[in-house]
Amino acid sequence: MPDHRRNIKFGYFLVPTVDAPLLSIAQEVERLGLDYIAVQDHPYQRRFVDTFTLLSMIAAKTSRIGLLPDVANLPLRPPAVMAKAAASIDVLSGGRFELGLGAGAFWDAIEAYGGPRRSTGDALDALAEAIEVIRMMWSGERNLRFDGQYYQLSGAQSGPVPAHPIGIWLGVNGPRALKLAGKVADGWLPSLRGDLSAIAEKSKRLDDAIADAGRDPASIRRVMNVNGTITDGASNGLLQGPVNQWVDELTNIADAYRFDTFIFWGEGGEQLRKFAEEVAPAVREQVATA
Repeated sequence: MPDHRRNIKFGYFLVPTVDAPLLSIAQEVERLGLDYIAVQDHPYQRRFVDTFTLLSMIAAKTSRIGLLPDVANLPLRPPAVMAKAAASIDVLSGGRFELGLGAGAFWDAIEAYGGPRRSTGDALDALAEAIEVIRMMWSGERNLRFDGQYYQLSGAQSGPVPAHPIGIWLGVNGPRALKLAGKVADGWLPSLRGDLSAIAEKSKRLDDAIADAGRDPASIRRVMNVNGTITDGASNGLLQGPVNQWVDELTNIADAYRFDTFIFWGEGGEQLRKFAEEVAPAVREQVATA
């Protein structure tokens, strides 16, 4: 099995605050050599610009860096139309778009925007249907039909076809959701919160689901959102410390749980520069020589 960790990648989690210099930040992320810009998707947040519109603008203002919603809000974005938007950005950017996708959360806010309120089980069932619909809409085929409980296609015409095989990276956590990810997803996109014990348990569930589906573990990207502070002093806990601590902790996560991509969420001061210029290269080197 190929060791995908040797091609470890890094990105930046861009908070789409309307009064921030978003396009300039995105250009700086690319200049610093990171691999991805990830944008959270909360359409009901009044201080945020729309995620897909922002990703389109970033695509126009950059030339190399990968782009993704982290993660797209399915209840407020019908999957057929979302698939078209994703494919359009991919074509216009020269194949730089990946689709981070979630089942939904913050149901009061979703309902306030006219979206459906779903139970955890219903949201997961809708997610499974949406993945089928999205892939159908990327196929380039005509007269597409899908008769699901939540989504339908009645003779839809797909297109445009993406410029590259867009990955569907699921931001999911529960046992049933991880089983779905292991069965059909191209990637898993969790966020690290607290200690690593929860990640260890979820990673094991994903491994089991992948095995049950008869899939190659290397075919599923493992992408982690990491939130913390790079300090100049002593450690204050996981991902709250100096550069060498970050390097050791991210290397350990890559080695122990086979994560191949880290999306950094750290705001203010020199955080982005330190991550891109000091943490990321050192983690790449340590993982490659482990």
